Amino acid sequence: MTQLPRTPSFRLDGRRALITGAGRGLGLAAAAALAEAGAHVVLAARTRPEIEAAARAIVERGGSAEPLVLDVLDVTAVRQTLAAAEPFHVLVNNAGTNRPRPMTDITTEDFDAVMDLNVRAAYFVAQTVAARMVSEAIAGSIINISSQMGHVGWSKRTVYCASKHAIEGLTKAMAVEFGAAGIRVNTVGPTFIVTEMTRPYFEDAAFRDAVLGKIKLGRLGEVEDVMGPILFLASDASAMITGTALLVDGGWTAD
Repeated sequence: MTQLPRTPSFRLDGRRALITGAGRGLGLAAAAALAEAGAHVVLAARTRPEIEAAARAIVERGGSAEPLVLDVLDVTAVRQTLAAAEPFHVLVNNAGTNRPRPMTDITTEDFDAVMDLNVRAAYFVAQTVAARMVSEAIAGSIINISSQMGHVGWSKRTVYCASKHAIEGLTKAMAVEFGAAGIRVNTVGPTFIVTEMTRPYFEDAAFRDAVLGKIKLGRLGEVEDVMGPILFLASDASAMITGTALLVDGGWTAD
């Protein structure tokens, strides 16, 4: 009899997942996807009512979730709060921001706001979670949310592009450093996704047309388009994948 291999599971039963920036948009979508796969999800953000409502919605749908009020810009708070929590098997390092302006108009405050959240905060959240994974001998998965802009450049996005290129480099270095501990580190790089934050941009017809002109599939992304890739990288289905970028860009970077 021919013995067939078994497809690795996408289930996350018995695992704990931390998602930053989880109150809305991609973060909330990631939390919903991981909870549906059986993980207990911890939704972290600064705004208590938002993450409490999000966690409640996940529970009402049959998932396991809890809110965690946390300002990821406060490294001391990150270290103390996560040290007091049970360890995580999955991190979705999602909190981020953007201030699209011509480079000649960027202020030091603009630069610091983007780099502090997109790079500094992401670095120390990942450091804290990875260190705990090592100490608890957890072969976990860290998913840094990057962007197609971590692979290309575009007008009015010098700081954002710089921050996401930094995340790509950080991810590769972490994959090398933590591979022996069985910790996988990858990025998901979405194209323009329609969220509460981005929707106003698309009211500008010229901007929308410029974006659609770069996306080979001819449509804007939806949060659902990113849920599957995040689940894949969190699960055993991607057990041999680390140090790589999974682009969810509709073909933007294909040429």
